[in-house]
Amino acid sequence: MKALMGTAPSRHTRGVSDFDVLVLGSGPGGQRAAIAAAKLGRRVAIVDRREMIGGVCINTGTIPSKTLREAVLYLTGLNQRELYGQSYRVKDEITVADLGLRTQHVIGREVDVIRSQLARNHVTVLTGAGRFVDPNTIAVTGGGDRERRVTADRVVIATGTSPARPDTVEFDDRTVIDSDGIIHLDRIPETMVVVGAGVIGIEYASMFAALGTKVTVVERRERMLEFCDLEIIEALKYHLRDLAVTFRFGETVASVERMDGGAITVLESGKRIPADTVMYSAGRQGMTAELGLEAAGLGADHRGRIKVDANYRTAVPHVYAVGDVIGFPSLAATSMEQGRLAAHHACGEPVAEIHELQPIGIYTIPEISFVGRTEDALTEAKIPFEVGVSRYRELARGQIIGDSYGMLKLLVSPEDRSLLGVHVFGTGATELVHIGQTVMGCGGTVDYLVNAVFNYPTLAESYKVAALDAMNKMRHIARLTG
Repeated sequence: MKALMGTAPSRHTRGVSDFDVLVLGSGPGGQRAAIAAAKLGRRVAIVDRREMIGGVCINTGTIPSKTLREAVLYLTGLNQRELYGQSYRVKDEITVADLGLRTQHVIGREVDVIRSQLARNHVTVLTGAGRFVDPNTIAVTGGGDRERRVTADRVVIATGTSPARPDTVEFDDRTVIDSDGIIHLDRIPETMVVVGAGVIGIEYASMFAALGTKVTVVERRERMLEFCDLEIIEALKYHLRDLAVTFRFGETVASVERMDGGAITVLESGKRIPADTVMYSAGRQGMTAELGLEAAGLGADHRGRIKVDANYRTAVPHVYAVGDVIGFPSLAATSMEQGRLAAHHACGEPVAEIHELQPIGIYTIPEISFVGRTEDALTEAKIPFEVGVSRYRELARGQIIGDSYGMLKLLVSPEDRSLLGVHVFGTGATELVHIGQTVMGCGGTVDYLVNAVFNYPTLAESYKVAALDAMNKMRHIARLTG
């Protein structure tokens, strides 16, 4: 258990505050913080602009991009080509209107769900942008009325991030865009340069490649997604190359020259890459510049991030920060849990720590997900492991859905047979990984997976196949050494 605050929430020096807890930002972290505090019987308010209820996650980030991915997979018929031939498509001429229809539908529904949840829990929604006037006072502006000032005993900052825009690049939100600009494109580009092979860059590169766009990815490092398993990344690269993606690793962009019909990306090596659209995915910047942090006695680093302790408290004890604005891992799922834990601590309620086993999901085409450690990390730490692999093409369900490339890999300790890592590539990877996460979290061993009965035919059956593979390898060693 984490330590409790130890003292009851202090009242503002000018009398009783307007709210016990005030949350800045209505994204995943902010929502969960507000609702958790309300469930604990506190008077809660949440501040956000009218057009940003649900935060970046709902409006420009996670939900739009994952909905776009689903629309791409459906309309291109990409997943069915194994069965019906490489020329198979559900719709021959796919437009941005086709893609946007599904995206706007989902965003609208999600915003309705969030508003309903906040209303049901009696959370006051203050429309506008909030900034600190003093450590306990927030000024809310831009909601249609004149500036409104409210006071709170506890404040949770959950303002999230926006795409970082290098000063050397002239963005026009049409030809040269950031990841937020993707959903506002007026047409699907025939050619595209993606600068940055991080999660967001590679997700969008794979989506547009699936749509038929000729994509070139420029990355200054020598490999992409360095935190992922190397074998999985090699499999992803193979598939993206099959979709006509070109990779330029170890290359840095010197400049982008805008033309009437597109842009030319000039690399420091002298290469010039023409494209209809250039998308920069150069990391993200914490949205803290307009918060008036100095008035609260706080500051942010050069990327706009706020430093917090293990309880998500900032340097000012009654002010908390959660989500992307505090940096790594910057995942919606993690932000939600951070918001809940921060609210409990702020209200002086017992709370357990976030479990160290947190899954990572990357919504490329095909998708990737993993939990635990990679082969490289285990090798570096000199921790012995055995590998068990299952390939979707060996599974009846893999044949049925036409996924012949998917795979699941288990990293197993030969000493106590525990699972050290689970890595999945292919259809349903972000769902499948939770089976391995649960076994690991409950201290289970590979023996459980060997002896368990899985529904047939399913992709989940890959756990049993991979577990048997690892077990047979360990048995072989035992035979030789016994």
